[in-house]
Amino acid sequence: MNTNKQTTSKESKMTITSSKLIRWSGLAALVAGIIYTVIQPIHPPDVLASVTTSAWAIITPVKMAMAMLFLFGITGIYARQVRETGWLGLVGFLLLIVSWMLNLSYIFAETFIIPLLTTTSPTLIDGFFGIVNGHPVDTNLGALPGIFGLVGITYMLGGLLFGIATFRAGILPRWAAVLLAVASALTPLSALVPHEFQRLAGMPVGIALAWLGYALWSQRQATIAETSTDMGSAQLHQSIAK
Repeated sequence: MNTNKQTTSKESKMTITSSKLIRWSGLAALVAGIIYTVIQPIHPPDVLASVTTSAWAIITPVKMAMAMLFLFGITGIYARQVRETGWLGLVGFLLLIVSWMLNLSYIFAETFIIPLLTTTSPTLIDGFFGIVNGHPVDTNLGALPGIFGLVGITYMLGGLLFGIATFRAGILPRWAAVLLAVASALTPLSALVPHEFQRLAGMPVGIALAWLGYALWSQRQATIAETSTDMGSAQLHQSIAK
């Protein structure tokens, strides 16, 4: 009997901890979404001359923090509705995680590597930005162009599938889910406009993720704990049975 009580107590503590983490992930998604939205119209042009500016030195580290917050935030949004979203939510979640992990590697290069090469390897930097701008790349950059293309594909499909799954789950605001799905699906159309305007296409996605994050953060902890309890209930019953 004491063993059962101890098991129940541990499960309760784990539930409280996980529910807090899920709520904090909502705040992370909210902050990341706001940063992502605000940065788009003020981001310096992706050209060699921008690398040495103060705006570049400020914005690129902020983008790194944003990407890491997105990884935490998206994970919490998925955890909140893991049962209801099913396989569609899982696929969308994994695609978004892959997209932002790859994106984080590019942002890391923009922040710490590219500024060191402005005088020694300007051709290499032009080639790097050629990938981002969609311009022909004369420099041999290996697998980088293909990986950057994968970022776009996973970003689009991940947002579309995750938005649809979130809409079907009905736990978080459905209009935010619709905005995420539609904005992600329309991402390829941004290639039809000049690069300086392509960034604006990311603003609806940032707004949608910030909206979902706020909804998650503002939910009562007791409500979120129900999800954690459901996820661990089967394991608890097995432990009691033993």
